[in-house]
Amino acid sequence: MSGHYEAPIREPLIVGHKTYHDISNDIARPIEERAGKLWWYSIYAALALFIYGFGCIAYTIGTGIGAWGLNRTINWGWDITNFVWWVGIGHAGTLISAVLLLFRQRWRMSVNRSAEAMTIFAVVQAAIFPVIHMGRVWVGYWVFPLPNQFGSVWPNFNSPLLWDVFAISTYFSVSTVFWFMGLIPDFAMIRDRAKTPWTKKIYTFLSFGWGGKAKHWQRFEELSLVLAGLATPLVFSVHTTVSFDFATSVIKGWHSTIYPPYFVAGAIFSGFAMVQTLLLVARKVCHLEEYITIYHIEIMNIVIILTGGMVTVAYATEYFIGWYSGSRFEDFTYLSPGAATGPYWWAFWALITCNLIVPAAFWFKKVRTNIIATFIIALIINIGMWFERFDIIVINLSRDYLPSSWTMFKPTIIDVGVYLGTIGFFSTLFLLYARTFPVIAQAELKTILKISGETYKAKEGDEHH
Repeated sequence: MSGHYEAPIREPLIVGHKTYHDISNDIARPIEERAGKLWWYSIYAALALFIYGFGCIAYTIGTGIGAWGLNRTINWGWDITNFVWWVGIGHAGTLISAVLLLFRQRWRMSVNRSAEAMTIFAVVQAAIFPVIHMGRVWVGYWVFPLPNQFGSVWPNFNSPLLWDVFAISTYFSVSTVFWFMGLIPDFAMIRDRAKTPWTKKIYTFLSFGWGGKAKHWQRFEELSLVLAGLATPLVFSVHTTVSFDFATSVIKGWHSTIYPPYFVAGAIFSGFAMVQTLLLVARKVCHLEEYITIYHIEIMNIVIILTGGMVTVAYATEYFIGWYSGSRFEDFTYLSPGAATGPYWWAFWALITCNLIVPAAFWFKKVRTNIIATFIIALIINIGMWFERFDIIVINLSRDYLPSSWTMFKPTIIDVGVYLGTIGFFSTLFLLYARTFPVIAQAELKTILKISGETYKAKEGDEHH
């Protein structure tokens, strides 16, 4: 058992005097009990946003994307801003699940399930925007290399938007398989506790005959490692591909080799902020304080500090190169003196405040272990990362090489409605998930109870003293 030893000085990952049975009860409770008033109020609000957004999407498809605030110069606006924002949010799930699994980080076990679900739901929202942006969604299948009625017409593989199709579909497929595979032992636990025949049938089907045998666990572990090995390159490749939408163009401010690593760091930064936002709510509503502890919250805040530092270096590099080049065109990019004092100064300073100044508070232990402060800062980071994508697209496009084509972007109510609709759709999916799936991987938690449980760590510490 020496390989399973953990230093007593480490914080316990499961607090309270929990037994294996307690873990099953606590994780199954939100599924087995009736939903509270807070859940119902939340689902009604989310559904209202979703229906409003769906109406705006239907209007856009029926009318054309002229319903958006686009113009001759700014032909990408909120649609691609929101697309990149949602893809970025989805990055933390794969990182927590795959990369931290390969590094054998035990703290991931309390947060990986919700992070994986968040990834899938965020990618679904992201996929909506390129589809609508095509204009004619009914011929969306043209982006796939399929035989068609027009003969040998194939997609244009030189188009960055086509790269997005492959990036999103691959990311979604692997993430979904990884998420569902991890749920199988938990489905079996709900199946065995089911009190109604209908519930038992549903979870029997979902659990794929799981019996908890040694052979089942062996295959589970092997498949977890294989999928983690497949998913890890996706963390870097997907947002790198998204950055190529910009970096392979010749538009000032976009044509930059820093974009791929910069986009990946920014995606993990915003993704962890969204995980914090959702987990802090789930922790309170589902009464999971003993499993999602202050220690978990602090570690994720430390990751936010790390990735926020990478993003800060990228900002400073972009700003310096723009200034040092001496090119007057560079003075109108999203990180430049011109952006800081020009017509979009408010967007520039929103970006700097939300992504650089406010997250710096996490350097103080009192702040990063404070739940309310963490929740507020995580929300501010998500807002700041949206402004970053808005600045990259709108500020760079608003000042073309010809002053005669300079223009401003003004979003319409349809722009805003589609964005709010995706937030409502995402919230609806997450709320339904929290009522039907175990929010925490209870089977994995049980494997670390005797290593990182508070009761057992206390005994271990007494023995070593």
